[in-house]
Formats: sequence, C-alpha cells, structure tokens
Amino acid sequence: MQENHKIQYCFQNCQKLVVFSRDGRSVLLARRKGEADYDRVFSFIGGKMEITDESIIAGIQREKNEEVGGGFKIKLYPVFNSMILFFKKNGSRMVLPHYFAEHVDGQIKLNEEYSEYRWVPLNELNSFEPKIATIPTIVENLLRLKLSMKTDEFVII
Repeated sequence: MQENHKIQYCFQNCQKLVVFSRDGRSVLLARRKGEADYDRVFSFIGGKMEITDESIIAGIQREKNEEVGGGFKIKLYPVFNSMILFFKKNGSRMVLPHYFAEHVDGQIKLNEEYSEYRWVPLNELNSFEPKIATIPTIVENLLRLKLSMKTDEFVII
C-alpha cells in the first residue's frame, strides 16, 4: 500500500538581531532593498540558517557579518529570544527568533540587501515609518527579557 506523502513541515528559520545602541536608547533598523515581502521597509538585520552553519550562534554571526560587516561587533544574548511566525507572500512560512544584542564597537558597512540604516530612538519607534509592524512589540518583549539576562551569558560576535 502506497501512501501519498505531503510535506507537512516546511519552515525556514530566520534569526533576527535586535541591536540596541551602547546607551540602550535606540535600536538599529535597516531598509530592505529588493526584498519580495518588505521592499523599502525598515527591519531588523539577520537572515536564514544555512545547512553549513555549525550552530545557531555561527549562523547569526555569519548573517551579521554579511549584512553589516565583520568589524561591527555586538554582545549577543543567545539564551532566550522572542519568536514569531511569518507567512510570506509566496505562501511559505518562516520562524523568526529575535535575539537581544548590544552594539559594542565598529562601524556598519551595509551589503546590497539594504539601502540605508538608522539608529531609531526607542521613544520614536511607534511613529517611525516605514517599518515592519511587529518591531515595537518585539523590542518591548526583549526589553522585558533583559531584566533576567546575566552578563556571563552574552557572547561577543
């Protein structure tokens, strides 16, 4: 007896970095360029895990280096995240874990996926446009999570 197997589980994992400024008063957003779902809209940096990534942290570091440069250093909190499910226009689904990070040092060197970046003050985040609608909620969730973070749990990448 032959069964008709449908693909039941098909999700991409796309890690996002919510990078706060050193003083904690603003967050990094970059304007997408040529992206199918959010062209010309500001978003967090980050991207999909690849089968060659040896760990989640390695995948996050690779994406950070590709998108804003290896000289841009952050303190990453990899223990917990704020996750959402995203339905793309083409019908596929993505799981997006958003990780808390703080800028440590270095300049941003955007790749071709972005046209510009901004450090958006937290008190202006709700009115800042154009942005992905979930950005203020994700920032709020991670700021609440920050209260339980321990210094020795951060990783510099």
